[in-house]
Amino acid sequence: MSTTDAGVPAITLTEAELGRHIAHAPTRGLLAGPGLPAETDLLTFSPLRAHGLRTLGDATDGPFHLAEELRDRLVIGELLNPGGMERESILLDGDTGELTTAYLAGPGAPRPFAPSLATLLRFAAVTEELAGLRGRFASLAGTYGPRTVTEASRRLLALFAKGTDGRVPPYWKAAALIRPLALVAGPGTTSGLTLDVPARLLDQEFGHGRVARFEEVDFPATLTHEPTRRFLRETGLPEEAAVLHADTDAPLPTLTEYFSAEHCDDHLLDALPAHAGHLIRLGHLAEDDSLVVDGRTGAVLTLSGPGATLHPLNTDVSTLAFTLWLLHHERTIDGHLSNELSTQAYDHLAAAMIHTLTAVDPAATLPDTAWHYWTQLLQDGAGGEL
Repeated sequence: MSTTDAGVPAITLTEAELGRHIAHAPTRGLLAGPGLPAETDLLTFSPLRAHGLRTLGDATDGPFHLAEELRDRLVIGELLNPGGMERESILLDGDTGELTTAYLAGPGAPRPFAPSLATLLRFAAVTEELAGLRGRFASLAGTYGPRTVTEASRRLLALFAKGTDGRVPPYWKAAALIRPLALVAGPGTTSGLTLDVPARLLDQEFGHGRVARFEEVDFPATLTHEPTRRFLRETGLPEEAAVLHADTDAPLPTLTEYFSAEHCDDHLLDALPAHAGHLIRLGHLAEDDSLVVDGRTGAVLTLSGPGATLHPLNTDVSTLAFTLWLLHHERTIDGHLSNELSTQAYDHLAAAMIHTLTAVDPAATLPDTAWHYWTQLLQDGAGGEL
């Protein structure tokens, strides 16, 4: 095995290494010639460099009962799942060149991934073009909103459909449906926040009258971050969304005010963060975690009870609104496609959701973020629908 440095390091195999493992001529030609990139944005072939060609039977070392037709599948790579999710292995059928995926820990039925290595590399390349708004997506650069999302998704699905007889594998279908959603809101050049959320986006998604907009009398004096105040006045937040329940029945309280009203125990109140008077409670999440915004910076955090640690949730209220929109919109994607993904490959859908969230709002990836609510929510849902 050798690697070459021509822009992206390539992993190649000699004819002797290919040996009897791979009979499919186009696959042999690609592996012996141009080779495979060690890593793309979505997947890595580094296991091939580390271990050479090995069968699924060898990789699992015999502790699992494998169907006979799976034992000789070759383990050549892994999906780069985000947020600490278990990595799924990429398997190659040496006779047909077809690619599937399966988890090495207790592998079940393999899932279709691509009809060939050449097609797989094309799928990965066009997905990266979307992320960078270049190549076949360059004309969308600088445009945002639902129409841009629809067009980007249409283009990506069409590119994936080529070479698959229109049967796009679930992993790539999830990518085409979810990743373009990052284009629904543009950079916050006007709002002073991370995103400029389109004016009617939340109303269109959650329904007229179901988005709470606040007035100046609703804000405590310690909410001094003007872009946050303006966003809550003009754009607002959904009253009920995914796991969020917004506080709309009374003026927004600081954490000190809220827990003073809810708890008479001085010990519990003493356990509040030192700057609790600057943390404004916007509502609560499903597990009764308080959703708060720092009135000085606009950062959005969670707090579980008065004595718990604050955890970063979103960079600001604009990315909070995007997250709530994304979680809700995932449920409204075309029913046939959504049901197929939910039942066959929800982990692929969850990975695409986490990729999209972190691309728009890197709060989950900051060095001091040991635990992140949205990431955990999606990981927990990877066994079924949210």
